[in-house]
Amino acid sequence: MERQLRNPVSHHAACTYSAAWLESSFARRRFLQVVADGFTAATLLPWHALAASGKYEAMVLACIDPRFQELVSKYTAGRHLTGQYSQFTIAGAAIGVVAPAFKDWHKTFWDNLEASLQLHRIDKVIVINHRDCGAAQIAYGAAAVADPAAETQTHRDALAAFRKQLAERHPQLGVETGLMALDGTFEVMS
Repeated sequence: MERQLRNPVSHHAACTYSAAWLESSFARRRFLQVVADGFTAATLLPWHALAASGKYEAMVLACIDPRFQELVSKYTAGRHLTGQYSQFTIAGAAIGVVAPAFKDWHKTFWDNLEASLQLHRIDKVIVINHRDCGAAQIAYGAAAVADPAAETQTHRDALAAFRKQLAERHPQLGVETGLMALDGTFEVMS
């Protein structure tokens, strides 16, 4: 008994048109040429031509804490910054950038800031640290966040260290720093 082999693509009625199109040698060659041309164009374009370059307001540096993602978004929206900033999120915000406990992370932030300067031509960095920050305790110990006064001073010191490093590296950039509470209120710390 002779067995007939079916083309699996053209087996189903819904695929009949597509199968017939792909089976023609002209269509296959044309399809492959389009794919090859697209691949060639993508590999020859410089990567930054595909990036969202332009002039934007700022980079926002915030913490990874899930409780603050919506609060940071509301804060920036309230300042009419939606779609006008790049964002860098790291444990502790400024603490993650300056604390010796997180020294392996520092270069990553500064490299990302460089990319934002090149791609987005930002004018300032807005840093949003927050209360009840686990990264602050990891970096500086339980005593650093034991009470509201100690917690405020810990953040004030980290934000001051961040402002100093930013001024040394990028004196042309403005900086805004502050501390956000769990209710979304923002205390400016300059």
